[in-house]
Amino acid sequence: MGGIEIGAISLGILLVMLGIRLHVGVAMLLAGAICYWLVYDGELGSLLFTLNNLTYARFSSYDLAVIPIFVLMGQFAIHGGLSASLFRACASWIGHWRGGLAMSAAGACAGFGAICGSSLATATTMSQVALPELERYHYGKELATGTVAAAGTLGILIPPSVPLIVYAVLTQESIAALFMAAILPGVLAMIGYMVVIRLMAMRTMRDVERAPRHSWRERFKSLRDIAPILVIFIVVIVGLYGGWANLTEAASIGAAACGIYAVVRGGMRLSGFYKSVIGTAEATAMIYLVVIGADLLNSGLALGQLPSTLAEWVINSGFAPLAVLALILVLYLLLGCVMDSLSMILLTIPIFYPVIMGLELFGLTGAEKSIWFGIVALMVVEIGLITPPMGMNLFIVQKYSRGTTLGTVSRGIIPFLGADMVRIAIVVFIPALSLVWL
Repeated sequence: MGGIEIGAISLGILLVMLGIRLHVGVAMLLAGAICYWLVYDGELGSLLFTLNNLTYARFSSYDLAVIPIFVLMGQFAIHGGLSASLFRACASWIGHWRGGLAMSAAGACAGFGAICGSSLATATTMSQVALPELERYHYGKELATGTVAAAGTLGILIPPSVPLIVYAVLTQESIAALFMAAILPGVLAMIGYMVVIRLMAMRTMRDVERAPRHSWRERFKSLRDIAPILVIFIVVIVGLYGGWANLTEAASIGAAACGIYAVVRGGMRLSGFYKSVIGTAEATAMIYLVVIGADLLNSGLALGQLPSTLAEWVINSGFAPLAVLALILVLYLLLGCVMDSLSMILLTIPIFYPVIMGLELFGLTGAEKSIWFGIVALMVVEIGLITPPMGMNLFIVQKYSRGTTLGTVSRGIIPFLGADMVRIAIVVFIPALSLVWL
C-alpha cells in the first residue's frame, strides 16, 4: 500500500472519530497509531519507539514550555475581573454611541486577547460581562450574540497566541516575529467588527436605549484602571521584539504582573488563585495531548511521504499559486466546522506548509512567506470558531445568552463573517500588513 493510500485511510479514520465526538487529541493518537501499523505491516515496535522519542523530543522544547505561562496569565485575567475593567473602560468612551456598547464589547475582547491568548476563554469571559449589559439596554439578540462570538476570536489573533507559538515550533520560525506580524491584522479585525456593528446598529437600533455619556474625568479614570493591562502587553511584546527578554522571561514577567494586578485591583483571592492554577494545569494538559497526538499522526504521514508527495504534485501540476492558496483556505474553513484552532494548526501545517513554501507568491522570500502564511492561516482558523453550525464560540455565547437559540447566534454572526472575508483578502493581497515589522 502506498503512502498516499495510507495517509488517506488515516485521515479518513480521524474524521470519523471526530464525527463521533472523540477528543481530538485521542483521535489523532489513534489515527497516528493506525498509520504506523499500516506502514510497518502490523509491527508495533516502531510505534512504541516513536512514541517514546517523540514525547521527549517535543516536550523538552523550551518554546513549548512557555505555553503554561501564557495560559496562567490568561487565567489570572479571567479570575481577577480584568475583563470587566476593560469593558467598563471602553463603554465610558464610546458606550453612548449608537451601537457603542457592542463596539465596547469588541474593544474589550481585543484588550482581553492581549493578555489571554485563547478565543474560547475570551468568548466565555466577555459573554458573562457584556451580554447582560447589552440585554439591559435592549440590544437585539442577533447583534449582541454575534458581536461577542465574533470578537472572541481576537483572543487567538492578537498576541500572545498559543496557536502562533505552536506554528512557530512546527516551522522553526521566530515567535517574536509572528507576534509582531499579528498586531496589525488584529487591529484591522477589531476595526472591521466595529464597522459591522455600526452598520447593523443604524438598521436595527432606532428604538434602543443608549448608554449614558460619561464625563471626561470618568473616561480618564477608566484609562487609569486599565493602564497596567496596557503595560503588561507592551512589556511582553516590546521585550520580545527588542531582544532584552527571551520568550520565557517576557511571559513570566507578564504572568507575574497580571497576577499582581488581579490581586490588587481585581480582588482575586486564594480561591481565585487556586482556580487559576487548576485551570492552567487542565488547559496545558489538553494542549499537550493534542500536540503529541498531532506529532504521532504527522510522523506517520511523513513516513508514507504524504506531505512531500503532495507538495511535489501541486508544484508540478501547473495550478496557479493563488488557486492552490484559495483551496487551502477553503479546506481550513471546512475543517473549522469539526476541529478547534490548535488542532487544525497541528494537523495541517506539516502538510500545507511545504506546499506553500514551494509556490511563488507575490515575490515573497522564504522567511517572509513563512510569517505571512502563519498569519493568514491563523485568521482562517479563527473563522472556523464562528462558522455555523459547529463553531465553538457560537455554543459558548448561546449558553450565556438567556433564551437564545443557536440559530439566532448563527444569523447574528453572518455579517461578521463578511468582514472576516474582506480582511483575509486584504492581508492575502497586501502582505506588507503582516510584514511591516520585519
